[in-house]
Amino acid sequence: MVKIMSHSVTHKGWVVTFGGTGINLALGILYTWSIFKAAIKKSIETGGQGAFNWDLASLNDPYAICCIVFAFAMILAGKCQDRFGPRITAFIGGLLVGIGFIWISQTTDYVSWVLGFGLLAGIGIGFGYAAATPPALKWFPPFKTGLIAGLVVSGFGLASVYIAPLSKYILGVWGLQNAMLFFGIAFLIVVCGLSMLLENPPAGYVPEGCGTDDVGQAANSVSKQNEATPSAMMKTPAFYAIWFIYFIGAGAGLMVIGNVAGMAKQSMGEMAFLVVAILAIGNASGRIIAGFLSDKIGRRLTLFIMLTFQAALMLIAIPVVGSDRSSAIILVLLATFIGFNYGTNLSLFPSLTKDNWGLKNFGTNYGIVFTAWGVGGFVMGRLSQMLIASTDGYTSSFLIATGLLIVGAALTFILEGKRVKKPVIQGDDIFVEEV
Repeated sequence: MVKIMSHSVTHKGWVVTFGGTGINLALGILYTWSIFKAAIKKSIETGGQGAFNWDLASLNDPYAICCIVFAFAMILAGKCQDRFGPRITAFIGGLLVGIGFIWISQTTDYVSWVLGFGLLAGIGIGFGYAAATPPALKWFPPFKTGLIAGLVVSGFGLASVYIAPLSKYILGVWGLQNAMLFFGIAFLIVVCGLSMLLENPPAGYVPEGCGTDDVGQAANSVSKQNEATPSAMMKTPAFYAIWFIYFIGAGAGLMVIGNVAGMAKQSMGEMAFLVVAILAIGNASGRIIAGFLSDKIGRRLTLFIMLTFQAALMLIAIPVVGSDRSSAIILVLLATFIGFNYGTNLSLFPSLTKDNWGLKNFGTNYGIVFTAWGVGGFVMGRLSQMLIASTDGYTSSFLIATGLLIVGAALTFILEGKRVKKPVIQGDDIFVEEV
């Protein structure tokens, strides 16, 4: 064990953490797409003046494009965050999301929705999301990486708890266009306002549990060896394994999230929006619990458990979703656990990125890794919608997702486990030991 000095804990880190969580609580409106899609589908089927006139196979396109744009925008947003700081980056994100939603509130045109929701809101979500986690991680020691990452990103998953019922209510009272206008103005104000709380630690700041004495500096110099540039990161085999596993885990979850309201419609009717909200609770709790658990037992083992569990749930979903007599309680439980497993990806992969390639270029590095989330969401979302349109069922989608999840679980065995430095208190001294 290496002896190090004790430092007082600042509360600023928690302000930054919950500021980032609040931003994600707004940006998580992406996960409520299935409710908006149901309203668009109803408008197409009803017809009349001012109705949407889209191809049913294209219903998921704004959502799928938003996912992939969000992901690739994370690279640019990460560079912006690394260079100009989280405050400016998140503020830009709030502006773009607000403008995108205000635009689509004025039209039913397919191209406009693809550009407004898919492109503008997608870029805005990427900028806001990219700015939320890095500053929070910098205020805390490495042995809290999973927990802090899980807390910040839990806001994104938890958003549907309030947005789903709120959307259902506003859609019923004001209609789809006015609902989009409301969300555009509200989230522009909220995200831009909360961006003022985001701040990186001052130069020379050392989190509690990290040393600044001679021996501590030596220990810190070892950790700095893990700092990698984006080009160096992309030359490692670990990058490609992590990227592909993320593609699988995220794609399978997003496939279900984008269709969950439609899946629940036949057994829950107009109350199907509740499944979206309940799934969000599982989504958010999965991020926090997996982050905490991975700090204890390691990222690799946690990831294997979650991917295996998700594959089993996809198989269980086939008879449940395909039956006209499915219990609403069983459907809710299934959605909750699928959301839980999906949510684990959003805390495990930023933690894996930090563990493997450090914090110096974390914004850009995680932006590159995060493209797996967007490509997975786009490919699986589009494929799922095409299969649903051609087969009028979800069985094929679930079987494909199951096979990919099994492959992803197998790939976790080629990842290297990382040892975490954790403080141990002995009397008035604090030591660091590897666990």
